[in-house]
Amino acid sequence: MRAVTDGKLQLSDTIRGHLDLCLDCRSCETACPSGVQYGRLIEPFRVAMHRDESQPGKAKSGGWFERLFLYGLFPYPKRMRWTLLPARLMQTLGVDRLIDAIGLTRLLPTKLRRMNRLLPRLQPPGEAFPEVLPAIGERRARVALFTGCVAEAMFGQTNRATARVLQQNGCEVVIPPAQVCCGAIHYHNGAGEPALELATANANAFPVDDLDAVIINVAGCGSMLKDYGHMAEEIAPQNDAVRQQLSGFADKVRDVSEFLAELGLRPPTGKIPLRAVYHDACHLCHAQQIRSQPRELLQAVPGLEVVPLAESEICCGAAGSYNLTEPEMSDRLAERKLQNIVAADVEAVITGNAGCSLQIQASLKQAGTNVRVYHPMDILDWSYRNESPPTV
Repeated sequence: MRAVTDGKLQLSDTIRGHLDLCLDCRSCETACPSGVQYGRLIEPFRVAMHRDESQPGKAKSGGWFERLFLYGLFPYPKRMRWTLLPARLMQTLGVDRLIDAIGLTRLLPTKLRRMNRLLPRLQPPGEAFPEVLPAIGERRARVALFTGCVAEAMFGQTNRATARVLQQNGCEVVIPPAQVCCGAIHYHNGAGEPALELATANANAFPVDDLDAVIINVAGCGSMLKDYGHMAEEIAPQNDAVRQQLSGFADKVRDVSEFLAELGLRPPTGKIPLRAVYHDACHLCHAQQIRSQPRELLQAVPGLEVVPLAESEICCGAAGSYNLTEPEMSDRLAERKLQNIVAADVEAVITGNAGCSLQIQASLKQAGTNVRVYHPMDILDWSYRNESPPTV
């Protein structure tokens, strides 16, 4: 990147290829003894690459998939829910298994075939959130819940579990209806201006001055939200008002595990008799340096046995949309993660990121295992409600 910036290297297809292969997992930030924040270098560089491509005479790297899915579908939970209706119906009727068995999915374009493979077992859509959920017992905090886009469409039950866990811990939970996608899909792929527009919309939607925290339960989104101020400095350096607004918003963002560990967890009482491993999502352990807090919360759940996972901090290959745009490298990482999970001999994998959940459950399903993938808030919610995890 320095060589390109200094004019010593041309931004050729070979150089672009090396930069595109970066997972943006940010494990280099954990490893670097000088504390270089690599993620805050690669993102603006990709934005600059994107701007360069937009100049007359430049070849465009984005295609139909980026326009239709990455930018046109994934950031919009309502569109996602409508698009997933046929898949939900086929899963209910068992048609999806028949289609897989006779190999019809092989007729799909490669990226659509991979999207189909990543599709989880869709749960019934939850009831619409009210704008405010009351605290249970003494009110200890007033927080807002960031529900996300893909997370809300595919893992809406985890958002509702998160809200219930926060309520159980004395939090009044605000769910702003005007919130939008965090912008990570755009920013990671070099579309800076659309990402900034989404960030500004979120900053306007959340009453941060009246909140103790903005809570997020997806590691990738949380990392993006916490970087809003830095993104504004890179994309809108002359706009002081936007930079101050986004920095103020970012200062209030907390991962749910981080927040509950700081607040002090009210101990759950229901037994969850599971042997599980905890997988560190890259954007939680490397980008946000959150490692011990989720494990501390899980230790409070009666009956839950969390055993060590070899190479827990190694990326599973999801990396946002990386598993769709760089399938070969993604699959190599997924296989490595799968072998470590199988070696641990467990019934469940627990992780705090939607992308990791999709990637790992797809690998486990393809390998023919019965290992389930859950979010830490799913586990806590079942324990508070004295319920057992679903078996299907």
